[in-house]
Amino acid sequence: MTDRQKRPDARVGDWLEEQGIHGHPPRRGEIREVLGRPGHEHYRVRWDEEHESLVYPDDGVSIVRHTPRPAQD
Repeated sequence: MTDRQKRPDARVGDWLEEQGIHGHPPRRGEIREVLGRPGHEHYRVRWDEEHESLVYPDDGVSIVRHTPRPAQD
């Protein structure tokens, strides 16, 4: 279960979605580390393509909150 918001305070384990540039599909990656200071955060992201990069969020970047599912009995 996720809660899609426009750049909330991200946490490790949340997902970052980046709109694709013209002619390319959007990409999605897991936030592995939150860097910087409050108001100037950037993220180390592990992308679906199996590589990592640093991302300084801008327009077209959304954070998808990771919400753990409750344990089922």
